[in-house]
Amino acid sequence: MTFHRWIASSLLLGLIGANHADAQDEFTPRLAAILEATPGAARAHWGVQVVQVETGTVVAQLNPQRYFVPASNLKLYSSALALLRLGPEYRFSTSIRRDRNGDLRLVGGGDPSMSARAYPYAKGPDPGQPLAAIEAMADALVAQGLKEVPGDIVGDDSRWVHAPYPEGWAVDDTLYESGAPVGALTLNDNTLEVKITPGAATGDLARLTWLPALEYFSIDNRVRTEPGERQLEIYRDGPGQLRLVGRIAPGSAGRTVTVAQDDPAQFAAAALYEALTRRGVVIRGRAVARHLASASPREPANPGSDEGQLLWQRQSPPLSELLGVLDKVSQNLHAEMILREVAWQTTGDGSLRTGLEELKKLLAEIGIEPDGYDIRDGSGLSRMSLVTPDATVKLLRHLHQSPHRDLWLSVLPVGGVDGTLENRFKSKSLTAAERTRGELVRAKTGSLAHINTLAGYIESQTYGRLAMAIMANASQVPSAEIRATIDKLCVELSK
Repeated sequence: MTFHRWIASSLLLGLIGANHADAQDEFTPRLAAILEATPGAARAHWGVQVVQVETGTVVAQLNPQRYFVPASNLKLYSSALALLRLGPEYRFSTSIRRDRNGDLRLVGGGDPSMSARAYPYAKGPDPGQPLAAIEAMADALVAQGLKEVPGDIVGDDSRWVHAPYPEGWAVDDTLYESGAPVGALTLNDNTLEVKITPGAATGDLARLTWLPALEYFSIDNRVRTEPGERQLEIYRDGPGQLRLVGRIAPGSAGRTVTVAQDDPAQFAAAALYEALTRRGVVIRGRAVARHLASASPREPANPGSDEGQLLWQRQSPPLSELLGVLDKVSQNLHAEMILREVAWQTTGDGSLRTGLEELKKLLAEIGIEPDGYDIRDGSGLSRMSLVTPDATVKLLRHLHQSPHRDLWLSVLPVGGVDGTLENRFKSKSLTAAERTRGELVRAKTGSLAHINTLAGYIESQTYGRLAMAIMANASQVPSAEIRATIDKLCVELSK
């Protein structure tokens, strides 16, 4: 038996071994043929669970009870928890308070929306200014007559326990936007854009500009203007310290990298300090951060958050709009934040641990057994998070049968149309008619090194609406090849 025939035989056995074999018998050969036709994809570890969303009838499955790293598919779990526990109209708030000691305190309430992003979700580049929320705060304070701050400008993120990096995040992740640190006070997604362009002459240091244009980081620039292929390495040498090393060719367009902040509360305080100073406010103290080391349900996480005179408050868009951005663009920080806010609202302990405990309770209510998952974060960036395709499909069916069904469907990317699926279902291996079938898919993507996943819903001409989870782990071929294979599977399911 050839290797490819063995793969096809194994797939058939795995797919046929479920209940409702009548539906599977028709679809199984088509599914196996797609994987057999792409040898690189066939060597990956695949998990598939596809059921009719209303009846639960199994249409296809392969390794449905085995564990897979879900990557950003995990955002389905944190999004579902927030929607069901907080409700679609829930809003986060950020406030400014004046303490008796003279400090001006910027108090984070877990709002992820203080950025240039558009809410509700809109395709295209972010339309706003990254520090617009801070500028509005400063304007409001000056309009109230603020002329002097006797103490410090305090960035207070003590609503939640200060634990910015979940278990299983890679060190490299924490340098970039995908691994931005988690905290209850967040500004501009806790990131900074650095644009590197060539210097005036060969041998010169590259030019650096950054957005927001705030002198918060100390950047050691060692990027030279030299002929050859562009090279860039980024290092974090300490708090607020970045080192850039490499080369950039003369006359080239340059490169923009988005790096993560190291202390979001400190950064937000520095931004407010600068905005007030620019408006003529005299500040006697410094920009500082306030964190919370630990908490318990018996002792509120932030007993002092409501102390002091309330000067100004900002409300976020409703959770329904935040989820649209979170799931359409796969925003890691948003997912981590809503998980912790559920924990804070339900127990007073805004920690990742308690958020995961609340998620476990929800999954038990749905009927998902604890052996169906091992979840370590809210975004899926952790390589230690594991779920089964079966558990994910049960979650999808539950949300589809909930009062929030229409909203839930609306926040998921649409195949070939928007979000992380905008450029999917466009492979030349698909016919023109098959490419349009991508619009029948509403699903959450997931991608890490050697990992590609897709879970959501498909409109099938044969089976009606389907809930599906397709997961590929341990692949050694380019992600584009795995994604194209997943897209082919979806197209076949839609027929």
